[in-house]
Order: sequence, then structure tokens, then C-alpha cells
Amino acid sequence: MVGNYEVVTLCGSTKFKNEFLKVQKILTLQGKIVISVGLFGHSDDNEVWDEGKKEMLDDMHKRKIDMADYIFVINKDNYIGESTRSEIEYAENTGKPVYYLETPCCANGE
Repeated sequence: MVGNYEVVTLCGSTKFKNEFLKVQKILTLQGKIVISVGLFGHSDDNEVWDEGKKEMLDDMHKRKIDMADYIFVINKDNYIGESTRSEIEYAENTGKPVYYLETPCCANGE
């Protein structure tokens, strides 16, 4: 918590840009501090794929998880990719609760 506000980090595939923006708006209006991705590499931010950037951004997102009270996974159509799965495991291993946009349908989230 920061002041009276819970802090949440959004995780999920960046191909779901519209869902990220919708969830960010909803959670902000609920009085939460929302930390999100800085770039949408699977939508329109091609800089993500420059040499070394993806690795840096993945590590940076884990630091964003460190700053949060919990994570919220944007798993539209129950899609959870490799990077998101890594973030979920990291959050769980550091004791952060994990919430989902959609209830995962399967044990492996696919």
C-alpha cells in the first residue's frame, strides 16, 4: 500500500493492449495505483524487439511486481504466454497474490 491505495501491477500479453487500458481504467477508478507495461510489443511498439530490450523490459516488469501488493493478469481467452507465466511464477514465489481477468480454464492456463 502507498498511503491508502493498493498497488497493482498488470501482467499479460501485450497483444491485449485494449484490455490493458480497460482494466487500468477500472482499477484506477476503484482507487488503486496501477503499474502497467511501458510498451506494447505485440501491438505496435516495435522497439521492444531491438537487441537486448526484451530482456531488460522483462526484468523491469519483475521489479514492478516487487513494488505491487498484487498482480492482475490480463488473460483474455485464457491466453498466458511464456513471459506472463514467468511473471506469475515470480509473483507467487515472492508471496504476491495473483488475480485474473478470466478464471483460468486449465492447470497450465492454456
